[in-house]
Amino acid sequence: MQIKNASYIISSPSYDKCPKADKPEYAFIGRSNVGKSSLINMLCNRQGLAKTSSTPGKTQMINHFLIESTRKEKAKKEYWNLVDLPGYGYAKVAQKERKTWGKMIEDYIRKRENLVNLFVLIDSRHKPQPIDLDFVQSLGKWEIPFTLIFTKSDKEKPGVVKRNVEAFTEWLREHWQFLPQIIVTSATKQLGREEMLELIQQCNLRLTGE
Repeated sequence: MQIKNASYIISSPSYDKCPKADKPEYAFIGRSNVGKSSLINMLCNRQGLAKTSSTPGKTQMINHFLIESTRKEKAKKEYWNLVDLPGYGYAKVAQKERKTWGKMIEDYIRKRENLVNLFVLIDSRHKPQPIDLDFVQSLGKWEIPFTLIFTKSDKEKPGVVKRNVEAFTEWLREHWQFLPQIIVTSATKQLGREEMLELIQQCNLRLTGE
């Protein structure tokens, strides 16, 4: 897959205010400060598309981007939505506002009918965190298709990253019959970009019956 253009559409305060559900949609979510914006910018090969910030909880709405892509050079253009969701977990906001965010995220994930896959970002520098494990368990209960994306692999020694990913995988094996796809990434080195684009391409092909 080759991304030809990526453009911001709208930021919505709730799932029912989102754009018309007429295109395949792929959403990105993760704990605050997991490197989500940097990963989205890397995936689309466009710096500044998603706003990066050192302040956790910066993304506060459901942000839609329209992606124009082709399977190969000079092929027919395809269109799909990329969604940047607010991070879950720590953020310097009031408890009431945090609950509002939680409901907004859950409503979008469970009710957005054109959501094809949820990319769940996990910081590869750390051992499995309870907040990530709980969120993944919720996705299982809700029967949401998702992919685990381990971020910031260039920020830690390869051996540490490998052990952390394996620890998360072992936890999954204890609780899941079928494991989700796992991709290790680095926004700086563009590691994992082709795997993510290939996954999206395959999902789009299945939707069109090709």
